Amino acid sequence: MRQPTGQISRFGTLKTLLQRFAFLSLIGLTFALMLIGKADTVLVERARDAVTDAVAPILRVMSEPASVVADFVNNLRELAAIREQNAELREQNARLLLWQSAAQRLEAENQSLRALTALVPEPSATFVTARVAADTGGAFAQSIIITAGQSSGVKKGQVVLAGEGLVGRVMQAGAYSARVLLITDINSRIPVLVGEAGNRAILAGDNGLRPRLLFLGNKSAAAPGDKVVTSGDAEAFPPGLPIGQVARVEEGGVEVEPFVVRDKIQHVRVADYGLKGILAQQPPETK
Repeated sequence: MRQPTGQISRFGTLKTLLQRFAFLSLIGLTFALMLIGKADTVLVERARDAVTDAVAPILRVMSEPASVVADFVNNLRELAAIREQNAELREQNARLLLWQSAAQRLEAENQSLRALTALVPEPSATFVTARVAADTGGAFAQSIIITAGQSSGVKKGQVVLAGEGLVGRVMQAGAYSARVLLITDINSRIPVLVGEAGNRAILAGDNGLRPRLLFLGNKSAAAPGDKVVTSGDAEAFPPGLPIGQVARVEEGGVEVEPFVVRDKIQHVRVADYGLKGILAQQPPETK
C-alpha cells in the first residue's frame, strides 16, 4: 500500500529542517570553538594534546607497515650496491695480484743485475717534516717559508717534497725557519726527463702556474700527458722525483702541469739525499 501523499510531504519537510539545523549547528559549534580558543587557550591546548595522544598510537600502527616497506627497499638498494662494489673489488684485487707478481719479478731481476754490475747503492735519504708558515709568492717571486731550520738539520740546497711530488728546494736556512724556492719561480732550473723515452730538458719556472721545458731537442717528442721527472744531472736533485705532466705543446714551448698545487701545500718534507750539487755547497766562513 502506498503511503498518503501528506505523510510523504511531512517527512520531506522534516528532513529539510534537520539538514538546515545540522548546518546551523556546525556553524555555531565552529564559532563556539573559536571563542573558547580565544578565551581559554589552556583548555584548547589540553584538548589538542588529548586528541594528539589518542591519535598518536593509531598513526604509529599505520606508519609501521610503510616503515617496514621503506627499510626493505633500502636494504635491497644497499645489497645491490654491495654486490657492485664486491665485483669492482674483485677486479681490482685481480689487477693488484698481477702488479704484485710483476713487481716481485722485477725486484728479483733488479737484485740480480745489481749483483752482476757491482752497483754501489745510493745513500738513503733522511727527512724532516715541516709546516708551511707563509706563502711569500707574488708577481716577481714564488717561494714559501717553512717551520724548520738548521736546528732541525735543514740546509741550503736540500730537496722539498709534498705527497704528490717535488715542491722545490731550500734557498735560505735560518735557525728555526727556511725559505723554499718553488719549481714555478723564474729562478728555478731543474734537469728533467720527459715521457717514457726519457728526453732530456730543463724545467724553467716563469712565476706562473705552469713551468716550461727548455732545450728540449724535439718538441714533437713531448705529448700531453707525458710524465716529467728529475734526471739527476748536476746532482741538484736525485733522479726519478715526480714533478708533473705535460699539459700543452705549442709553438711557444711546452707547458708542464705540476703535481703539487701551490695553494694546497700545508706540510712538506725536507729531504737530505747527501747530494753535492752547487746549491748544497756552503760558502766558507770568514773570520
